[in-house]
Amino acid sequence: MTMRWTTAVRGTAAVLAMVLTLAGCGPDRPAEPEPTPTTTVDAPVRGDRDRPPRPDEPVVWPLTGVETMKVKARPAVSVKIENAVEARPQRGLVEADIVWEEVVEGGITRFVATYHSNIPDVVEPVRSVRPMDPAIVAPLDGILAFSGGQGPFIAAVKRLGTQAIIMDDGDGGFSRDPGRRAPHNVIGRMSSFIAQADGKRTAPPPAQFEYARKLGEGSAPQAGKPARVVDVRLSRAQRTVWTWDRTNKRYLRSEGSAASVAADGRRHAARNVLVLSTEVFNTKWRDPAGAPVPEHRLAGRSGTGTLASMGHRVAVRWSKQHLRAPIVLKTLDGREAELDPGNTWIELVPRGTGDWSVR
Repeated sequence: MTMRWTTAVRGTAAVLAMVLTLAGCGPDRPAEPEPTPTTTVDAPVRGDRDRPPRPDEPVVWPLTGVETMKVKARPAVSVKIENAVEARPQRGLVEADIVWEEVVEGGITRFVATYHSNIPDVVEPVRSVRPMDPAIVAPLDGILAFSGGQGPFIAAVKRLGTQAIIMDDGDGGFSRDPGRRAPHNVIGRMSSFIAQADGKRTAPPPAQFEYARKLGEGSAPQAGKPARVVDVRLSRAQRTVWTWDRTNKRYLRSEGSAASVAADGRRHAARNVLVLSTEVFNTKWRDPAGAPVPEHRLAGRSGTGTLASMGHRVAVRWSKQHLRAPIVLKTLDGREAELDPGNTWIELVPRGTGDWSVR
């Protein structure tokens, strides 16, 4: 039985007029450089995720599907977190409800970590925004905290209705870790970010995925094949490996062959691992070292993927109707894919240059 949590969706969003063009790009060829980082925005779509829960449905956290006595009426807070070698070990990723891993300049990756059910004291290291981040966080109608970034990317975050909390603008909640070298030492204090919510945020946030009611009832364990290891090659510089831990009923993350752990020694782990094949192109923007800034194209696109949970995996198709719409997952037979209750890590794999295998 499907379990959904719903909230009121805010009214009209501002129209974003940043039109992307992609000429002559097939699924196996890289796209040409684009003049702007995003596409247009449409009004939110209402549907099953916006209906009131039925009386027999339990109260659940909207971003994990985990049962609770009461859902806190606070917005979702997303934070941009670094994953370069110099940034490890990070703080705060263990508590995130949803973590997106995306490829940035030079093939390294960064995270967009979203918090609602569990709020850590601090997250570290906080880094700058990238062009795909507005489309990732817009469906949450919440907050995105980051250190800074290029003007068009910051403007896109704000135009899509997300509240931006930015260290470079003097916003509160940021400090420096004296034990680390800049720029890999920005600390974010979560209580300060939540306190700065402007009162216009959707609280609690709308659900981003469908969840089964109980562990083992999701699409992967119900209809999928065994999946002991999910091996994801995001680029030449980043290989992420997820290994099934039957004892804790979670997948354990590794950076290549090295265990991925938090600063306090806890292993980064996920109930659900969602791997999505995405188009990636280089924007006209460059980082301070001169490298082109890539963007994962999500809005108005679709693709294939794999959902792994409870030691099993199932093939899925994903789609995102527009910038403010959440990702929609369906199994190959056309049914809406259900995740198992718990946290989710999402791997955005560049089509043509990245790949993954399951064994």
